[in-house]
Amino acid sequence: MTVSNETADVTDDTFLGGQLKLLQPRTGYRAGIDAVLLAAAIPCRLGQPETVLDAGCGVGTVGLSVARRCPAAKAVLVERVENLVALAKENVRRNGLSERVRVVSGDLTAAWSDMAGQGIALESFDHVAANPPFFLDGSGTLSPDSIKAGAHSMPSGDLEAWGRLLARMASASGTATIIHKAEGLPAVLAALAGRFGAFKVLPIYPRDGQAAIRVIVQCIKGSRAPLTLLPGFVLHDQGNAFTPAAQAILRDGAALRL
Repeated sequence: MTVSNETADVTDDTFLGGQLKLLQPRTGYRAGIDAVLLAAAIPCRLGQPETVLDAGCGVGTVGLSVARRCPAAKAVLVERVENLVALAKENVRRNGLSERVRVVSGDLTAAWSDMAGQGIALESFDHVAANPPFFLDGSGTLSPDSIKAGAHSMPSGDLEAWGRLLARMASASGTATIIHKAEGLPAVLAALAGRFGAFKVLPIYPRDGQAAIRVIVQCIKGSRAPLTLLPGFVLHDQGNAFTPAAQAILRDGAALRL
């Protein structure tokens, strides 16, 4: 299926300084800085044929960004919203990454047989990544756009389900990487505890001296190593410009080393 921004209500946006061109819905949920930071934090190694799962991929920003940075990596992108699945597939095609990136329609928190039937095996990914919804249903004002609302909210207990699915999909000693609102850190750690260890927590600050707005949590399946709280990452200088470190990631596609 080919999606054209002339016939569909989508925009054609550039990421990584033009290294990726992505179709996105004109309204509703749209990928941005969070997706690029998450992708940059996934610790794939250059030249290594590692496998990456982008759970709840939207239009494919995270998985495609990783595939662009790591030319030997292969990625599987899973999304349950059908129009986003169509856009993700078109984004894979138009960025020339069809040989290494596959999009699957499905709900990873649903019955496992749905995923197994599409060739996704348990414990088969070196790296798993997710940008799960930020809010519990009823904890905030939801968008009238149903896709955007679903991307930002979920029923109570579903973060635990995300933790289970990431553990099911990660290989032995595989990594899981999640980006979330800073105040959601306790819930993220609770969802992953007992399944992963060697936690690294990276606070993301809008500017130096301000409170963190996001955290990136990375951990290793089966590890019992202690948690490390890392020095924070600052997005903007005292004006509105990105810091050199942020620009290297957002514009140049550099890795974010945890």
